[in-house]
Amino acid sequence: MAAISKGMHLSDLLGKRIRTPFSFLILASVAMPIGMSVWQALLNNYAVEQVGLTGFENGIMQSIREVPGFLAFTAVFVLLVLREQTFAVIALAVFGLGIAITGLLPTVYGLYFSVVLMSIGFHYFETVRQSLSLQWLPKRVAPRLLGVLISVGALTSFITFGSVFVLVQWLDFDYKVIYAIAGSIVILMALFLAVALPRFESRVEQRKQIVLRSKYWLYYGLTFLSGARRQIFVAFAGFLLVQRFGYSVANMTVLLLVNHLVNWFAAARIGAWIGRIGEKRALTIEYIGLTAIFTCYAFVETAWVAGLLYVLDHLFFAMAIAIKTYFQKIADPADIASTAGVSFTINHIAAVIVPALLGSLWLESHSAVFLVGAAFAVCSLILSQNVPHKPEPGNEVQYEPSFLRVRTS
Repeated sequence: MAAISKGMHLSDLLGKRIRTPFSFLILASVAMPIGMSVWQALLNNYAVEQVGLTGFENGIMQSIREVPGFLAFTAVFVLLVLREQTFAVIALAVFGLGIAITGLLPTVYGLYFSVVLMSIGFHYFETVRQSLSLQWLPKRVAPRLLGVLISVGALTSFITFGSVFVLVQWLDFDYKVIYAIAGSIVILMALFLAVALPRFESRVEQRKQIVLRSKYWLYYGLTFLSGARRQIFVAFAGFLLVQRFGYSVANMTVLLLVNHLVNWFAAARIGAWIGRIGEKRALTIEYIGLTAIFTCYAFVETAWVAGLLYVLDHLFFAMAIAIKTYFQKIADPADIASTAGVSFTINHIAAVIVPALLGSLWLESHSAVFLVGAAFAVCSLILSQNVPHKPEPGNEVQYEPSFLRVRTS
């Protein structure tokens, strides 16, 4: 007590093991999935049962949700006045607030508002977390440690989905209470990160302006296609299970429990595997698998097969670690923070447009929606063949178009 009275910071009372940059990333990987897992587990049923969303309105909501991701490049301007670590904590708290109020606004426009608030916090937080991860983690172990972070998030999601199942099935909690509990936990964890851990310095001073470099063109292309493909899954895979196959909240929760249990077991191993075989081979396997999965989504007629595809989809997306580590290997270290924001914006260019457009297509044919996703996966597969086996500065691609060979950046 005497030490505390003399001004000892809370972080000084914690062991050195927890006062590390990786500990910050671990705790962040726990906080975010708590809120996001509750939001995902309840959203489709909440939207259909209490808000009355149609497929078209669901597409609009998903597009609105991605607008803050499209604006993620503005994070670099916030970093002119805030440290990245501080910005991450504030964004996490905003995300928690958006989750907490979701169940209190059971109208179409109320849901839109809470989704936007949640999304602002989520996308800024994920932008900064990606930047900090690539700055703090050594290149030689980054794939494995990024896999560990995914595993931690998956385990947290598993526990959270199990809690949701108990609250819904056995204790009969309603949506607004569960959302409020999850959001409050996220806010409290943001406060803990703010007061319990010291400030960590980056090894390289980051540029505080928007950076677009021609030498990163392949990374930008892969990121764009990833965003388009990912949004088809986020917006319509779960919606397919609820609307077409009649999955209940309990069914969705059990499915997500299985999904995150698999990812908890596999993600760290996938990260280590990427470190061994290299980014090009990993991306090739990922995109072949995703092409097959989206094609199967288009024609699936059985509920349990659709659920299996949902789990496999998540597992293949864990291989997206390879895009991040490919960029880490080719990047100027001072570009990482700015490019994290730019890449999130590129990722969301299609994400803002695709759900709304495909929401209209969904009314005519759900199969066509997933075939579009398969086409995006094929385009990604073609681009990934240009990733060199040993990417590094000066060896960013195997083949460079002639109009990019004379660089100004």
